Amino acid sequence: MAARPAILSPLARRALVGLAMLLAWSAHAVEVRFEKVADGVFAHVGDLEGRTYENEALNANIGLVVTPAGAVLIDSGASFQSARQIAAAARAVTPQPIRWVINTGGQDHRWLGNGYFQAQGAETMAHASAEADMKARGPEQLKALEQVLKEKLEGTVPTLPLRWLSHPDTRLELGGVVLEVLHRGGGHTPGDVLVWLPQQRVVFSGDVVYVNRVLGLHPVSNTKHWLDSFAALEALQPAVIVPGHGAVTDLPTAQRDTRNLLRALREHMGKAVEAGTDMATAVRTFNASPFEGLKHADVWLPQLANRTYLEMERE
Repeated sequence: MAARPAILSPLARRALVGLAMLLAWSAHAVEVRFEKVADGVFAHVGDLEGRTYENEALNANIGLVVTPAGAVLIDSGASFQSARQIAAAARAVTPQPIRWVINTGGQDHRWLGNGYFQAQGAETMAHASAEADMKARGPEQLKALEQVLKEKLEGTVPTLPLRWLSHPDTRLELGGVVLEVLHRGGGHTPGDVLVWLPQQRVVFSGDVVYVNRVLGLHPVSNTKHWLDSFAALEALQPAVIVPGHGAVTDLPTAQRDTRNLLRALREHMGKAVEAGTDMATAVRTFNASPFEGLKHADVWLPQLANRTYLEMERE
């Protein structure tokens, strides 16, 4: 006689379903890992792809600075769930609690994890120029992420920073470690800042620097201000740059992949607008060959050229 199958109670069935969901989620969870870039300074290098379910929209770099009085996180991730993973990765590096979180701009993966860290007692901060952008685009960022992250977005609520920095240069100090937050009008977003560690000569550039992949332009972007922000970074002469996207790098590489592209776009499109050349022709005649080695160049460069033309028209 065949054995009668076991009959599970409703509670047991729910437990098994929950376990299966947990295992499925774990198999596809992005791995957050902080690597040392200088004494007490660490970086997680995000995916070079766009936002996906698999990378949990953590396609940007996250920074961690450890001091004797606590840790400072540079950017909070794109969701409550990814923020929790960032916190776990930080605990693997240091027992120090995260005291401060600095949002380097208004992109979703820079600040949508704020709610998690505020609930843990951290003080979140950003430049005041990011406030209007975060308020305006937060709901649409969340709506866009819902299509990508689905259940992985659960618990995420756009949570504004608790502290707004209002000066072009703000000096912070925690446990004897100095951090300088520099704002020169933004660039990729209005609130983009540099976080400079003068003692270690490391700068977290946020989206002021992209390497290995093509930078992004949005309706809120401003290439003129972006170059001003990049000039401020050049003046620092950093030994190490943790870019917003791409591998930890140096100044010549940042100049090649970000500054030179911005300059080329503005120069070509500025001349086109001045000459009365139509946008389609201006985009088609832009010399993209120096930048074709960057990831996504074939798809995104025409979009950048289009947006820069429109920006130069407004100027």
